[in-house]
Formats: sequence, structure tokens, C-alpha cells
Amino acid sequence: MKKITIAIDGHSSCGKSTMAKDLAQEIGYIYIDSGAMYRACTLYAMRHGMITADGKVDTVALENQMPQIDVSFQLNASTGRPDTYLNGENVEAAIRTMEVSNLVSHVAALPFVRLAMTRLQQQMGEAGGIVMDGRDIGTAVFPNAELKFFVTASDEIRAQRRYDELKAKGEQPDFEAVLANLRERDHIDSTRAVNPLRQADDALVLDNSHMTKDEQRQWLLDRFHERIEACS
Repeated sequence: MKKITIAIDGHSSCGKSTMAKDLAQEIGYIYIDSGAMYRACTLYAMRHGMITADGKVDTVALENQMPQIDVSFQLNASTGRPDTYLNGENVEAAIRTMEVSNLVSHVAALPFVRLAMTRLQQQMGEAGGIVMDGRDIGTAVFPNAELKFFVTASDEIRAQRRYDELKAKGEQPDFEAVLANLRERDHIDSTRAVNPLRQADDALVLDNSHMTKDEQRQWLLDRFHERIEACS
């Protein structure tokens, strides 16, 4: 059976990564978290003093350092899912903090960062059989992907999900700050000059504001099997 490329795009904190991971595991595909790659670049910039707390990036320094930034994924045997590695270090937990979330859109909007990550993503997925989620997977990274999804949910519901996720990790977030951060990221992602977040013309839209994880899982599986049958 032919293995296809599946692109999942959408707004922040709408559950893209979770559903992409689950779908990939269910159908035996490789999952690639493109957002984690931009978060790893952001963490690198933070650690090397290239970005201020209010999002001002030393673009010259970061661009010069891009060849030294190696982002990769390795399967975590205990979770059955891939962890993100930055220059050989497991940074899966470090890139999920609110501090990184506050800054990632500023780094991800830089053209030279997007170019480098897009090339790497295309290399990772050139053989097919992957599920990749992000902001521009179906429009820029894999415009010819056989199956594309665009996922969204209301601002408040997405903010609550992110708030609950941070609380579960032991952080003490402020809900209004989480909501403000989410809306700022949406604005930056949708208005950046290079490959902004937008729905691909041929993407299937999923508003999961009021769906359970099981309902989402079944909906995605149904669409996958429909597309596989059509491609046969």
C-alpha cells in the first residue's frame, strides 16, 4: 500500500501535535513535530543571549549560528513517541515552557530560520509515510501532500488547554497571560512575511472546540482511509 504524506496545520494550542502523534502511531507512520524545531531554535537563541525577554532577536548573530543548530528527533522508548534533540541534547521538556512559548513566534517569523527548517523538514519527509504538524506544512513545506488538515478551536478553549497543560507540568501560569500569548502568536503567525499561517485550499477543516479526543481520532482515521482508498 502506498504511503502518503499527511500535513496538519492550524492555530497554536488546538491539539495538532497530540492528534498528529496519535494518528501516526495508529497508522504506522513517522511523526514529525515542526513546531518543536522552531522551539529548539528559540531555546538556542535564548541560551546564547540572542533574544531579549520582549522578543527582540539579534538576527545577525542567530543567522551566523544557524549552521551550528542541529535539530533532530529520537524515539522515546518509554512513551513510544519522538523527543526533540538540540545538538545532541534532549530538550523535549525545556522547549515546552511558557518562556519559550512567549518567544518562539519571533524566531519562527525570521526568513532565514524558516528557510533552514523548511529544508530540514522536507529532507525528513521526502520518502513519504509521515505525519507532520505545524503552521505552513500544507502550504509551504509539502504543498503536494496527499492529505491536509487545518485544525482550529476558539481562543478561550485553546487557552484553557494550554493553561491546563502548563499546570500539569508543575508551572503556575496566569490564564489571561496564556490567552494574551496565544492571541499574539496567532497574529504573528498569520501576518509574517514568509509562509504565514493560512488554510491550504485543499485542506480539510477540523474545528475541535467541542470534540473529545476519541471523536477527533475517529474523524482523522476516517478521512485517512478515505484518502488511501482514493489514491489506490
